[in-house]
Amino acid sequence: MDFVDGVRVFVAAVQTGSFAGAAARLGISNKLASKYLAQLEDRLGTRLLQRTTRKLGMTPAGERFMARAPGWLEDLDEMASDIREEREGITGLIRVSAPLTVGELHVQDMLRRFAKPHPGVGIDLRLSDRYVDLAADGIDLAIRIGRLDAASLVARKLGETELLAVASPEYLHSAGEPATAEDLLAHDCIRDTNMRGGPGWPLGEGGGLAVTGRFMVNSARAARDLAVAAEGIALCPDYVVREDLESGRLRHLLVDLRGPKLPINAVYLQGRRPPRRLRALIEFAVQDWAKARGTR
Repeated sequence: MDFVDGVRVFVAAVQTGSFAGAAARLGISNKLASKYLAQLEDRLGTRLLQRTTRKLGMTPAGERFMARAPGWLEDLDEMASDIREEREGITGLIRVSAPLTVGELHVQDMLRRFAKPHPGVGIDLRLSDRYVDLAADGIDLAIRIGRLDAASLVARKLGETELLAVASPEYLHSAGEPATAEDLLAHDCIRDTNMRGGPGWPLGEGGGLAVTGRFMVNSARAARDLAVAAEGIALCPDYVVREDLESGRLRHLLVDLRGPKLPINAVYLQGRRPPRRLRALIEFAVQDWAKARGTR
């Protein structure tokens, strides 16, 4: 048994809460993960984890080991990566998480451009609008929109997005165009349930405008599609509707009434210095986002 493999299983089991989670993260079977952990404990001469039918718990020895093991693995991986990359260039797998819409519209293409000159880099892109726990899910880098809540994360700002009230010319022709935020209360408004801060739209005095409408969706892209189909007024991030505004498929309403600008950040776990491949991706993302803004 490779001692390093045993340590990797132990750390992954603690971070995910189970041998199944550790096995999935490391790409091995549950049986092999359990075997590696048992062999590690035999080599150390002490039990690191208490196993129950419901969960894993650390022993006092396990807690002491866990305090140093992740950093040791990171140092080992970084040392090996730096030596290898000096000879071969940037290599290794990068796991990236992003919200569904911004991931489809921008992140996947940005990652393709990053990976093209680095044939030794692998990308595992996971798109989801649910909150992703970077440690538990083994994510190296996440794209987050809005205010950050976790103090355990390091953030690099990529840009900003603004929420725009939009509707199709067909809808406005039949329903009329709102002149004030309060006029929205009389319109069919397409509500994005993924929007943080409750069901109200952050427009008007104090924000939280309690709009109503027939359609509720959990995707900004779906809200945009319904607006294009003349089903009502949608409040969408600017990157979702930019091409529609330029083509005339949608019109920007209440242009003098601005919603809050939301930061777009690349975030990673606080702690040891990120590996070289991750540092390279972050710097590329910062420059790529700036370049994209410059072409608009």
